[in-house]
Amino acid sequence: MTDSDLRPFERAVSAPDSADADLWFIGRIRTPWTDRRACPRKGDAQDGPLCEIVLDPRWSEAMLGLEGKTRLQILYWMHLARRDVVRQNPDFGNRAIGTFALRSPLRPNPIASSTVTLERIEGTSLFVRGLDCIDQTPLVDIKPIFCFDEQPEKRIA
Repeated sequence: MTDSDLRPFERAVSAPDSADADLWFIGRIRTPWTDRRACPRKGDAQDGPLCEIVLDPRWSEAMLGLEGKTRLQILYWMHLARRDVVRQNPDFGNRAIGTFALRSPLRPNPIASSTVTLERIEGTSLFVRGLDCIDQTPLVDIKPIFCFDEQPEKRIA
């Protein structure tokens, strides 16, 4: 990335020399968007398009118990995002805002989170509504959301 990619008032810094942790992508997300500019700023868990989360088959047993859940938190890696921007100009205005005050994909660790509605499960695919990422985005994790109308399972001893 070059500074020519920055908007007015934006600023980038040098990235660290090495990483602090390892991360495994556990699948990929299939959406109708092939370009970041086409993605919605926030997913619509009720009326958004149906998207497919394709889990790597090695993690299939980790899906046990997902059936019957209605809401999930999906964590994903915004793999095309810059990681060095500390001040951003999200509305092309005459000011900048710190990266940590925004939900922008431009961040040191481009992890995103969406709350989705689970429509159905087919094999190792979850069909959901509410995502806001480009097609083939790497999947980091899936977590259930326990709401007042859902009861968490009893602890396993």
